[in-house]
Amino acid sequence: MGTLQYGSSLTEIRISDHLLAHLKAVMVTRMRRSESFTLSWVDREGGAEKHSTVWMNPSIPLRFTFETIVPPPLDHELLEDLMTSSYQVTGIVVPASDASE
Repeated sequence: MGTLQYGSSLTEIRISDHLLAHLKAVMVTRMRRSESFTLSWVDREGGAEKHSTVWMNPSIPLRFTFETIVPPPLDHELLEDLMTSSYQVTGIVVPASDASE
């Protein structure tokens, strides 16, 4: 499990390296274009599950940390799905099985 750190408080979201590599590709593409979007995931704090959403903006610090040294291969279909969802009202939604804070 890698981590995505976001914002000045560096909110840390644990995400599988496989999904994180795909999110990185999509997020960097969107941010290069100066485009903002939302990212949502499920927090698992104190045994309770909570839904969280952040506004992803190119001006906010973002850090990707992978558990593995060799990046996982990218799946073109997953990249397309994530990119398409990033343009939807709901934004990118990380499946509960792939993320935790």
